[in-house]
Amino acid sequence: MSRRPQTLAAPRISLPALTPFDGQLEEEGDYEALAFDGLDLTGQDLRHARFMDCGLTGCRMDGVNLGHGQVADSTLTDVHAGSLDAATSIWRDVELRDCRLGAVTAYASTFTRVLLRGGKIDYLNLRDAALTDVRFDGCVIGELDLGGAKVTRMAFEGCRIGRLDLTRATLAQVDLRGADLSGLQGLEGLAGATISQEQLVELAPAMAAQLRIVVA
Repeated sequence: MSRRPQTLAAPRISLPALTPFDGQLEEEGDYEALAFDGLDLTGQDLRHARFMDCGLTGCRMDGVNLGHGQVADSTLTDVHAGSLDAATSIWRDVELRDCRLGAVTAYASTFTRVLLRGGKIDYLNLRDAALTDVRFDGCVIGELDLGGAKVTRMAFEGCRIGRLDLTRATLAQVDLRGADLSGLQGLEGLAGATISQEQLVELAPAMAAQLRIVVA
């Protein structure tokens, strides 16, 4: 039996025939039904840009600014970026597969039906984000910051997380059983989450310390 919440919705992606992109990307640009294959997009200012029904494969996106942008009904595969700014952006029906990302700043963003499959992220900042139907599958994440985030239906399967911050987070139907957690901050934010018995045992010392319980 799957450990994921049964109500977790998958991204609804059906890419049309894509036209290879051959041009200049611009701030506030509109891009639809385009294939971005093996492009070097380093340092591009794409604030307020919108990507609809697009496929990005093997692109370098170090230093790209997607702030206030929108990505919908699209896939990102084997994308590499040392840093990526996606603050206050909107992601809807998106799959990220085998991406290698460093510091991703996506605070106050909105994720709806987003799947992250494989790959590695050093630091994923989702503070104060609104996250609905988000799944991590086979990901390695150095630090996942959900401080202040509102999360409805999130699941992890076969993931390793170095540090998870749930300070001030509001969780509903969040399944953490498929995540190997090395460190957790904001234990009060666990309300609304499902954890395994093994995780409960591992978290017991931190819980006792927060509640000032003396174990003798």
